[in-house]
Amino acid sequence: MLALLLSGSPSARAQTVDLELVFAADGSGSIDDDELRLQREGYAAALSDSKVLDAIASGGHGRIAVAYVEWGSPLSQHTIVDWMVIAGADDARAFGQALRAAPRAAWGYNSISEAIAYSADLIRNNRIDSDRKVIDVSGDGPQIGGRPLDLIRDSVVAEGVTINALVVANRGVRSGPRGEPLDEHYRNDVIGGIGAFVVVADDERGFTRTLLGKMIREIVDRDPTGAPARRLAEREATR
Repeated sequence: MLALLLSGSPSARAQTVDLELVFAADGSGSIDDDELRLQREGYAAALSDSKVLDAIASGGHGRIAVAYVEWGSPLSQHTIVDWMVIAGADDARAFGQALRAAPRAAWGYNSISEAIAYSADLIRNNRIDSDRKVIDVSGDGPQIGGRPLDLIRDSVVAEGVTINALVVANRGVRSGPRGEPLDEHYRNDVIGGIGAFVVVADDERGFTRTLLGKMIREIVDRDPTGAPARRLAEREATR
């Protein structure tokens, strides 16, 4: 009877993976339909690449969980592909097919803060367990509207999530809100957590190549994610 009760509990049904990864891609008004298609194609192709599949297989559980979000204005964040566990080529192909087939949803201009908050909710409310939780933000412009970016970023990192970024620098928007280079804005204001990093893609070919390297780097990293202070407190508590 106890075993039956436990098997029906939410925690017992949770699947353990090596990484929970949200792709939070820019779908705002600066991205036209062709660019959106190419962006989705890049993610689908990268996830199915043999080097990515080998990286997934090398993990302790041999599987990761991914979801794909597109974002625009403070009122426009959308789950394009909900959580899927990727343990091999068939799973990756299924994710890619779903991504390519989904209709466009995002509109308006750039609330990176709300994209991060929305992606964190997806992680918070899924039925998946892992030591590594990553939000992978890609965008071609700065924060424009929504709640303060630093407050959202810091609160999400404090929950144990690392935020990485891919800056798409080939569409004419090359400065942050204070006139700084866009990658500097993302480095100072967007990313956070253990191992957080920014990469820059300069053109269409560069986007796919850079995305592939970034995805592999996120998958092969074995360190638990989150805020440095939180990790230090956890280590002190176990002494």
